[in-house]
Amino acid sequence: MSRRKITPFSLSFLDIMFCGFGAVVLLVLVLNHETVESRNQVFTDLRAEAVRLEKQVLVGEQDLVEARNSLKATESEIVLMQGQSERVIETIDELQVEIARMSRETLASREHVNQLSTDLKSLDKVQKRLGAAVDADRDAGEKVREFKGEGDRQYLTGLKMGGRNILILVDASASMLDETIVNIIRRRNLDTASRINAPKWQRTLKTTEWLVSNLPANTGFQLYIFNTMARATMPGTDGQWLQTSTRKEVDGAVSALYQLAPEGGTSLYQAFAAAKELSPLPDNIILVTDGLPTQGRSKPSSTTVSADKRLDHFKQAAKLLDGKIPVNTILLPMEGDAWAAAAFWSLAINSEGSFMTPSRDWP
Repeated sequence: MSRRKITPFSLSFLDIMFCGFGAVVLLVLVLNHETVESRNQVFTDLRAEAVRLEKQVLVGEQDLVEARNSLKATESEIVLMQGQSERVIETIDELQVEIARMSRETLASREHVNQLSTDLKSLDKVQKRLGAAVDADRDAGEKVREFKGEGDRQYLTGLKMGGRNILILVDASASMLDETIVNIIRRRNLDTASRINAPKWQRTLKTTEWLVSNLPANTGFQLYIFNTMARATMPGTDGQWLQTSTRKEVDGAVSALYQLAPEGGTSLYQAFAAAKELSPLPDNIILVTDGLPTQGRSKPSSTTVSADKRLDHFKQAAKLLDGKIPVNTILLPMEGDAWAAAAFWSLAINSEGSFMTPSRDWP
């Protein structure tokens, strides 16, 4: 039996096909591995970019919240500032109206004031004749005193300084800061030290110190300030009489006055009411002020007060004393208060006191 001869062409077709298919599969596997690695790398890069963008979004959201909060705070501040601005504008409008009204009153009453000045000179002669008829102990308090201050040497005549118990009332309202309304408004918002050093208030302090230092010896005295209320300058002495013979009480009352700053409105009613609470009653009152009161017994409902209303407040206060206690008024200058001089002069006549407006370099 002979063997069949084997040749390359004796392989089956199927074997050849499988070999070819295996080669293709191997090629696909090689190529697919590279594709997967490339795809994984791209996916990793994209995921990192997505994470970075997510972080940016979170930071952006936080910044957005902060920006919204800041916007709300800014809007609240804007609303508050608008409200304050409206109030300031309203205040300015009210002040402009008041200044215009007072200017009209000043112009309208200037002729009347000139006439009153003429009458004052003639009636002053009558007052001096009436003063000559006062009993001896009252005349003993009328003195010509010398005081050397920062200005020229001056003499003050006609002021009744006598009495067994003398009350000095000093106006400490905001109007004592200056002579003009505009400067009073400007100064009243300053700190305490600046208000104390205001030129007009410094003049008031020197005037009061002169009065205290020239009181008769061995008499009772009290130093009160008043604005919307009245009280003794020396703490703990309300309703009590101090003694001019006691140096500690004299220096204490004056020193305490130098620590006070003008503020608030003016109630002459409260000043005279405090005078009536002293026991025994004062037999002489020396009043240092610059004009008619701006309120009566209680605080007014309006922020402005007319000249006629101020005169009514003055008359109500004067009724408390009923002319039974002499009132000696030292009137300092004040813009726009045309009726003050005539009113306080009338009070001096009715109470048998005195009235004067000293020169600017006194004392």
